[in-house]
Amino acid sequence: MNNPLLAIQSQYWAVRDYLSPVLKESKFKEHGRITPEEFAAAGDFLTFKFPVWQWYKGDPSRARDFLPPDKQYLITRNVPCLRRATAINYTDADEDAEKLMSFMDEAEEAPGPDGKPRKAEDEDWVATHIGRTSHTGNPTNMTEIPDISDSPPLPPKNIPTEGLTDLSLDDKPLPPQDEIPDIDDIPDMDDEGAGLEDDDDDAAVRIVHPSAAEVQSAAGQNLLQVRTYDCLISYDKHYQTPRFWLFGYDENKQTLTPAQVFQDVPADHAFKTMTMEAFPHSGQQLASVHPCKHASVMKKFIDRMEAAQNQGEDTKTTAAAGSKKKWGLGGMVRKVTGSEKPKEKEASAEDEATGLQVDFYLVIFLKFIASIVPTIEVSCEGREG
Repeated sequence: MNNPLLAIQSQYWAVRDYLSPVLKESKFKEHGRITPEEFAAAGDFLTFKFPVWQWYKGDPSRARDFLPPDKQYLITRNVPCLRRATAINYTDADEDAEKLMSFMDEAEEAPGPDGKPRKAEDEDWVATHIGRTSHTGNPTNMTEIPDISDSPPLPPKNIPTEGLTDLSLDDKPLPPQDEIPDIDDIPDMDDEGAGLEDDDDDAAVRIVHPSAAEVQSAAGQNLLQVRTYDCLISYDKHYQTPRFWLFGYDENKQTLTPAQVFQDVPADHAFKTMTMEAFPHSGQQLASVHPCKHASVMKKFIDRMEAAQNQGEDTKTTAAAGSKKKWGLGGMVRKVTGSEKPKEKEASAEDEATGLQVDFYLVIFLKFIASIVPTIEVSCEGREG
């Protein structure tokens, strides 16, 4: 890209990243930031659980000395993108508007299973997307359904015995009966062509072979045009969080232009959250999600997961306390002598070990990225390799 402002901005960010200190103390649960050692540990867990992700060392001249030489960044290739971002955008301002609709009159309300009359809100239905305009007529504007006109009278049926009303058996003789054919006159089915005609049948199926040009054109129309992306995760020393990058290909494996890449990014994030920047390990311009908000968002994810986990542990503790027996003589002796203190310490150590580990950081991080680029299958689910 030949934008001079973008070049100046990239140089500024490079200097800022160079002067930023390396995080030594873990801030995983306090601020959502991780150290380079924790980034390497989380990357090892990601590559172990999901082999589609692999470590790369990149250009040795651009290697970061605070990361292992063979673990500079993570990459996964050929991630599918089945549709454009415009396919999931809402078209109306009131797309999510809702209203309650009732389909029963008060006089027609029937009693419920308990014998009591049902309330009006029990029979309400929620109508969603009421702000969407219809593109195929407007049948919802009809207040009344028109009555169907009466069917026209049917013509009188032909009675089979109608022609026999004036027939008299005494006046006319019975018609002669057909003679029963001899058994030898019936043609044998084994005889080839017996009773068959060689005339062409208009209803016969005719096989028409399409030309090669028609086959190629039809194949191009029926195939789903799928874009693929190489997804990369690097460590940002200034923001002390991972950073996500995209490099795209079209259905013919040709490199996507920046304008084509942003077709797969929702309008809320294009050129705002996601911009084109230089990849630190190669210098190539790639689409990247800016990491300025990564730490705060990851902190929210971690707090919610910790709260859910603690709630589950509290439920188990309460159930265990309800079934716990009372202290006996031996239990009181152990409590007085303090013999249970080491067990309490072991329990506290186990509680710390059962908390959310930093190994899951990148798995949670990819869940967050999937909300920014929903059309690209960056989530680890279904991509175990």
